[in-house]
Amino acid sequence: MSILIYSIIALGYMAGFFFLFPKAGRKSWEGLIPFYNFYVVTKITQKPWWWTTLLIFPGVNVLMLMVFNSNLATVFGKRELQDQVLAVLFPFVMFPVWGKGEIKFIGPVDRSKLKKSPAREWGDAIVFAVIAASIIRTYFLEAFTIPTASMEKTLLIGDYLFVSKMAYGPKIPQTPLSFPFAHHTLPGTEIPSYLEWMKLPYGRLPGFGEVDRNDIVVFNYPEGDTVTVELQSNMSYNQLIRNYSILYGEKNARKYVWKGIPTGQQNTQATNNLLGMFQRMGISEARSQKIVREGYDITVRPVDKREHYIKRCVAVPGDKIYIENAKLSINDETAYIPPAFQYNYIIESRALLNQNMIKDNLDINLQDSDPRQSLLNNTGPYIYELPMTLESQNTMNGYNSVDAVNINMHFKQNSIEGSIFPNQPGTDWSVDNWGPLSVPVKGESVELNLANLSFYERIIEVYEGHKLRVVNGQILVDDEPTTSYTFEMDYYFMMGDNRHNSADSRFWGFVPENHIVGRAAFIWLSIDPEKTLFDGGLRFNRMFSIPE
Repeated sequence: MSILIYSIIALGYMAGFFFLFPKAGRKSWEGLIPFYNFYVVTKITQKPWWWTTLLIFPGVNVLMLMVFNSNLATVFGKRELQDQVLAVLFPFVMFPVWGKGEIKFIGPVDRSKLKKSPAREWGDAIVFAVIAASIIRTYFLEAFTIPTASMEKTLLIGDYLFVSKMAYGPKIPQTPLSFPFAHHTLPGTEIPSYLEWMKLPYGRLPGFGEVDRNDIVVFNYPEGDTVTVELQSNMSYNQLIRNYSILYGEKNARKYVWKGIPTGQQNTQATNNLLGMFQRMGISEARSQKIVREGYDITVRPVDKREHYIKRCVAVPGDKIYIENAKLSINDETAYIPPAFQYNYIIESRALLNQNMIKDNLDINLQDSDPRQSLLNNTGPYIYELPMTLESQNTMNGYNSVDAVNINMHFKQNSIEGSIFPNQPGTDWSVDNWGPLSVPVKGESVELNLANLSFYERIIEVYEGHKLRVVNGQILVDDEPTTSYTFEMDYYFMMGDNRHNSADSRFWGFVPENHIVGRAAFIWLSIDPEKTLFDGGLRFNRMFSIPE
């Protein structure tokens, strides 16, 4: 269908140029040569030839196409608002219609004799500012904000950084029809900021290098293909389905998520547990009840419009990853230890810990050190779970009121919720004891059987787009029996430096190469949201620093 639409638009343009060009003193055949015909348009409209080069950049080219359409209509006298709107939105229809009619070439407006109105001057400036900024944002540098603590203390909540698209080569936008400077929704709304009328295959322009081990990487969230508006920042759709399967059975899970829970099932312990989960996530009671009755608002997003995550790439294609008792090993060697990474520690104290002291001395966020989160025993001690660096742990050990500081180790156990990759009930891996498993390499084949299928089924079905079924114990890929699979892309393993507070590859698996966005370049601004600007909120020591 997309090919048919593109063909109709292209033929409409060429037909319009074929009829319009002779009226401007050009040859009809010039309108039939792709790309060259737009160079001819710059001659007819007396615009710079290099405008044509801007049509090369997907995303930006849509805006430039509108500018070309408007200018071409202008030189043929179509200057009224109605005509301009038709030329911008439906040129493949209007250009042939006008070209076959009695339209005359009157030439471009003589700007030297025409005093621009302030509105026109601002309009022209805004159009080209948007085009220039879109080129920079799409192909060179993009600004990001750190909203969560998953990379603390390497990256802090309130850090503003630029991400280099050139580091690994900028991705060509796969959904180029989108609102400028918006990611997946229009600002302040839940309305999609893009149209899927035009889709481009995955492609990447040349960059400065490849993703290296220990790079800090921005990527599209792999489980973000299907999201729920209510929980998109708290839980993936796939994890939600797994939770519903535990509460209501696998047969009912998807039906209840999409359409709501039947009346007869609403006043049960399972639904009370579900409402409790919503409450812990901060969802209001009214909205929680609406979800139970009517289901979720489900959105399916293309790759380049999925949520942006930022993590450290701890393993590249071909690496073997293994986590044992919270110690990460890559290829049987101790992995790089970031200077400021964190674990969660259990602290036993004979007195309440002062939040401001913890904030000022240990740089632990107030939201993580709230006394109400402690497990209070009236006879003592006070039990806290706090994220800390190794340096902060040593400092905490030195406080007189603190009796013990121990890492909150997650040992291997039966994961009934399937929250740990490969997300199957019965998996005994945990965030601190995971693997071993090798990261898939493009062109490499792996043996495929029922025992290891769960590790690769999402790669086969979702990331690489094949039909996968199991029939009578036989694995079928695209309806062909198979005992092996050859990967079509490289994959990466991402982890947050805040090891116990990071949703990363330990939970949802590998990151495909077509999800990679860029590398963290430098922090240009850092504001502590828990302080005022006049009381240490502006973190000068982090400005223009390079995260490592």
